[in-house]
Amino acid sequence: MANRNGALPDPVADKANVIAPPPLIVAVALAVGYLGQRLDPRPLLPEAIVPWLGSGLLLVAVAIAASALGALHKARTPVDPRKATTAIVRTGAYRFSRNPLYVALSLVYLGVAALCNSLWMGLLVVPVVGILRFGVIGREERYLERKFGDEYRRYRAEVRRWL
Repeated sequence: MANRNGALPDPVADKANVIAPPPLIVAVALAVGYLGQRLDPRPLLPEAIVPWLGSGLLLVAVAIAASALGALHKARTPVDPRKATTAIVRTGAYRFSRNPLYVALSLVYLGVAALCNSLWMGLLVVPVVGILRFGVIGREERYLERKFGDEYRRYRAEVRRWL
């Protein structure tokens, strides 16, 4: 359990131990999907909606990410999940989602898949979200509960994981 200032006793243990940086997870999946599209091109969507849907998803992702990043900066807690969290953030996009940056990253993934009109990228969204959920978010949740205890449990009860 955390001490009075919210730090875990062992600095090595004071992190979520996520399996990989979330942007790397998304980038690898996009690269694999791109390769699949190059080898066997298959459209994901009707061509007429590709620019509208892809651009719209990216705009929403940017808005969510900007709100979340601003809230993290204001709270002076790191963005990188591989570093020690210093505060439970409840402002900005964190009022609506415990993981707005992962929502934004998922929307970026879908926006790029739409703009590339790639069935392969579209199909890989399921494993991407699964890896984010269990390899990143699940580990972060256990870490935050260990570190912040009741404060995190209250936040978790009040705000949804995704949306």
